[in-house]
Amino acid sequence: MTAVNANEIALGIESFGDDDAPLVLLAGGTTMLSWPDALCERLAAGGRRVVRYDLRDSGESTTADPQAPAYTLRGLAADAAALADALGGGPAHLAGIGVGGMVAQVAVLDHPGTFSALTLVGTRAVAPGPPDDDLPDHDQATMSRLFARPMPDWTDREAVADFAAAGAEIRGDDPVAARAVAARIWDRTPGTTPPVQMANQMGMVFSRLDCTPRWRERLPEIEVPTLVVHGRRDPFFPVGNGEALAREIPRARLLVLKEAATAIPDAAVGEVAEAMLTLG
Repeated sequence: MTAVNANEIALGIESFGDDDAPLVLLAGGTTMLSWPDALCERLAAGGRRVVRYDLRDSGESTTADPQAPAYTLRGLAADAAALADALGGGPAHLAGIGVGGMVAQVAVLDHPGTFSALTLVGTRAVAPGPPDDDLPDHDQATMSRLFARPMPDWTDREAVADFAAAGAEIRGDDPVAARAVAARIWDRTPGTTPPVQMANQMGMVFSRLDCTPRWRERLPEIEVPTLVVHGRRDPFFPVGNGEALAREIPRARLLVLKEAATAIPDAAVGEVAEAMLTLG
């Protein structure tokens, strides 16, 4: 892992594969560990240079004040474009998961010459907050269970890992995998203050971002090959959000993972990697 200066900030990155291969840039949601190691390795084995990175205020990227971010969603999209340019090698295949998928949509719309393909995983076409009337909102029973839990002691690595595992079980994800990832995120987080840990573990910074203007109405402008991946059992962004993206982005392909919730499970890594590789 290292850091690359892009858009006047440092972005923590990790690379897989041949430096001369076509670039696949993976926007984390919020840390790079949202993207499974096994998926990165499969893409690299398929002849791609894979770079996953931490968004601002997470991981090894520039961290300022997650409670009062001084940037916007479009700033994060500009970060992705600047990072792709800094890494070189021509237009990049950009992929975003969760809130990183919102970054990816805006990046492709605002910086069309920078990207050659787009993959969107478990995301939607509107900003954090209430969705459009025709889009399904978070499953309220799941959200109630998630947010009824007391926050962990953020200075305690095991308590944070336990908290993540319990949350994964509520969402329908693998609690063992979630525990391992949370421990790795804790190890990479610069400090144990609650706002910084929450930004890394829960992505709370997104609830405070300026995400205007809307971009959903611009989705028909996307011209690059697009893959939309969504878990059938996702309670956070229910699958109707992915179906809407696939309808509104021209010629987009929809891949529904029947047994998945919010994370990409190990059993689906091969299917997702194969679909991404067909985009270029």
